[in-house]
Amino acid sequence: MSDEQSKDEIKWTMSKARDAFVNFFKENGHTHWPSSPCVPLDDPTLLFINAGMNQYKPLFLGTCDPNNAMSQLKRAANTQKCIRAGGKHNDLEDVGKDVYHHTFFEMLGNWSFGDYFKEEAIDFAWRCLTEVYGLDPSRMYATFFEGNDQAPRDVEAQQLWLKYLPSERVIPCSAKDNFWEMGATGPCGPCTEIHYDRIGNRIVPELVNADLPELIEIWNVVFIQYNRENDGSLRNLPDQHVDTGMGFERLVSILQNVPSNYDTDVFQVLFEKVQQVTNAAPYTGLVGEEDAKNNFRDMAYRVIVDHLRTLSFSIADGALPSNEGRGYVLRRILRRAVRYGRQNLGAELGFFSQLVGTLVDHMGDVFPELVQNQEHIVSVIREEETSFSKTLDRGLAKFSELAADLKAGTKFPSDAVHLLYTTHGFPIDLTELMAEEHNLSVDTVEVEELMEAERQLSRDARDAKLAEAMGGKDMSVTAEQTSYLSTDLGLALTNDDSKYLWSSSSDDVVTGVVKAIYAGRQEGFVDSFGTAGETIGLVLDTTCFYAEAGGQIYDTGSMTYGNGNGNGGTFTVSSVQSYGGYTLHLGTLSEGAPALSVDTTLSLLPDYSRRASIAANHTLTHVLNLSLRNVLCDPRNEAQVEKLTKQGVSDIKQKGSFVDETKLRFDFTFPSSLSEKQLAKVEEICKANIANDLPVFTSVVGLNDGIMDVGALRAVFGEVYPDPVRVVSVGADIAEVMANPQEAKWYDYSVEFCGGTHLKHTGEAGSFVLLGEEGIAKGVRRITAVTGQIAKDCEARGEKLTGEVTECGSLEGSELDQGIKDLTNAINQADISASLKIQLREMLQSYSKKLVAFKKAQEKELASAITMELEGLVTAGDNASTIVLRRDFGINGKLAKQVLTSVGKKFKTANLNFMLLSADADDQKVFVAATSLNTGKDCNAWIKSCTEGLQCRGGGKKDSSQYTVDLSGSSSSVEDVCSEIIAKGNAN
Repeated sequence: MSDEQSKDEIKWTMSKARDAFVNFFKENGHTHWPSSPCVPLDDPTLLFINAGMNQYKPLFLGTCDPNNAMSQLKRAANTQKCIRAGGKHNDLEDVGKDVYHHTFFEMLGNWSFGDYFKEEAIDFAWRCLTEVYGLDPSRMYATFFEGNDQAPRDVEAQQLWLKYLPSERVIPCSAKDNFWEMGATGPCGPCTEIHYDRIGNRIVPELVNADLPELIEIWNVVFIQYNRENDGSLRNLPDQHVDTGMGFERLVSILQNVPSNYDTDVFQVLFEKVQQVTNAAPYTGLVGEEDAKNNFRDMAYRVIVDHLRTLSFSIADGALPSNEGRGYVLRRILRRAVRYGRQNLGAELGFFSQLVGTLVDHMGDVFPELVQNQEHIVSVIREEETSFSKTLDRGLAKFSELAADLKAGTKFPSDAVHLLYTTHGFPIDLTELMAEEHNLSVDTVEVEELMEAERQLSRDARDAKLAEAMGGKDMSVTAEQTSYLSTDLGLALTNDDSKYLWSSSSDDVVTGVVKAIYAGRQEGFVDSFGTAGETIGLVLDTTCFYAEAGGQIYDTGSMTYGNGNGNGGTFTVSSVQSYGGYTLHLGTLSEGAPALSVDTTLSLLPDYSRRASIAANHTLTHVLNLSLRNVLCDPRNEAQVEKLTKQGVSDIKQKGSFVDETKLRFDFTFPSSLSEKQLAKVEEICKANIANDLPVFTSVVGLNDGIMDVGALRAVFGEVYPDPVRVVSVGADIAEVMANPQEAKWYDYSVEFCGGTHLKHTGEAGSFVLLGEEGIAKGVRRITAVTGQIAKDCEARGEKLTGEVTECGSLEGSELDQGIKDLTNAINQADISASLKIQLREMLQSYSKKLVAFKKAQEKELASAITMELEGLVTAGDNASTIVLRRDFGINGKLAKQVLTSVGKKFKTANLNFMLLSADADDQKVFVAATSLNTGKDCNAWIKSCTEGLQCRGGGKKDSSQYTVDLSGSSSSVEDVCSEIIAKGNAN
């Protein structure tokens, strides 16, 4: 955009371009479906949402919950927030080098779910570009898939395009460009791309896919008809779908007639803010050698504004920088931006977080989550930016160390690049640039192979674990299986209403009829199965087993069949999963059981005792969620809320949970660890809820029936809930809550959306103990707790330790010292209340003060004893004495120093080389200290010669040094090592 071209003069502003797309497809029968968060909270196969279709994956796979409104979609359109950084689709290393790559971008898209296919999809794209946006058809090129040994040539797409374009502008391309895949596995298919020539008045098909800014791809239309399996093969999907994506930023650059995405109104306001904050020269759009003349200033501009968008949107959507997974990718992105700002633009530390407000003002009207989370975004970026200043210095030092021994013109080791990337957070392009400055090369292919090998190890371990759990069989279910159940067999979805029933009475046993038997991906569905001990899956018409969902583990139990005269059998249920509304019961037949066939009636008996423990943990997870909010960020406490808001936290948001029969785990947002008082208060509230034996209410209500107006409602960030939705309330009647949704008193009760199994009354939980609280990512904490008998055992253990710690306070001297050590270890290892554990540690800490005088006297006594012993050993005259003694006092450098000081004072005129050993057999360590008086002997060299071949760390001055020998993992004993050191010390 030229300097004189104001926003008011632009015919196609970014807002107008976005609205025109959505309106066109709404007029053509598409539902405007909102963008999902760019962080996929429920898809472990993706680091980030990298395409518009990701949120529709359950529809393509046939696993969408029929109660979810998405399951009713036939056509949809939107603008989707996307991030391509890390994983298969990764543009991170290209950002900044050219004028059209981004890690964050908007993807305009339209979708068909088993409705229209290639003909309509191509027609929609053509009309949108030529009629709505008025683009010149003579500048357009279309590509199609040329075919390979796995999939045929897309002749249909080729013929359809010849209706609109001459043959010289309809180009066959390889799978690299024209076969789309979401990831290593999942939906995929051939695609057709529309490319636009910015120059025009020429025919240049050879420039298509040449990675040139003047002829670029603007729209990709994917025809999803396959699923990529774990073994790499392709399977036909039961229904054909359409997924299209048009890069919003590229479209705007064409509509505004500017040479690149970065010259549009999408980015210009951000560049202006960068210039203001850094005082750098203005952005001029240079790349390559021309930009290099200015220290890659424009590249730095592009990196900074792109990465600002990626980080702000991902943090707003619930992600945080960390040391693993997507958090690690975000940390690298932030560090890359900060490095370019500081080294290329001369920015001061803290510049990056100052840019957030401008982005929020610029895009917050379309994406209100930016506005809602602005303080949080600023806080996270500011903290990470400050932390990286130290990391940057360490990384530069490590690079210099590695490069120092390399000759100019040689290769910088790929494993060293990998080390800098994974351990020090250095982007590969930074290492490449620094290597180039040292006249060294980087083999990026080899580096990528190392990265891929690391990723493959992770994938193999995950697959092996899954196969082991299923007896080595692949029991996964995708669209192929669910389509067979619904289309080929015509089965109704499993009726699982009975999963909320609790009865083991023979009069109330639920029965279900076998409708399908699944023997695994290899064998498929069978009519009968009789092999004992081999995993199979049963689909029934009705079930009372709970399938794993919502953070709650599945039910286990048994199913019986037969006539009761010895001809029956048992099917042991080990896992229960749900796929697209079909409940799959995984398990094995008992030895001697007759073959199980379709249409067999089974008596269903979940392990209700196990479920009771699970339900207790689940109900108390809800209570814990309530307790954390009311202790840490009570919305009724304005001062508390204001304090947290300044730290970038507006609420205590659930980030995940898991409950099984042994424990509950709850992840939530909070900027710091909880204090002992906060932990105790949270635990107290949970215990009070149990003591009050509150009733647990459940009700199924519509999302538009007023439940969303309840101020006290707790919901998981980013979760998509079915409509109607099940509501669980602990202590408050749901009808009363909905009748008066804004009453403050409801904040004292837990009200949540939940499809899990729960107690009838909180008193059934028995007890509650909060075992631990820890950080799992920046700004995310995790609490682990237990209920029932396990909690009571923890309480008893805590009472016993409390008594022992109290008694320890009456001890003196060495008994107190040993008592503190023993109890410290016992407390560290004990499963007891986290707040009690802190209290007991503080009690022991207070006892330690009593030890100070005792230890000082002990140290003085030891120093005096050694000095007296040496008086009879030191040789008078000019000859030097070499004396090596062992006196075990643990690994205590302070005491050793006191002894050496005392010896130095006593024998300051003597010629003495003295070495002192102390062994700690329990810790498998040996402490060695040495001093030389008037002999000139190098104590560092002396100790190293005596400990050669051992893992030894330490140091000091020439005349006085200390080292610790670590024998953990060594086959040598402490006694043997001490004898060897003494012998060498006397010999040297």
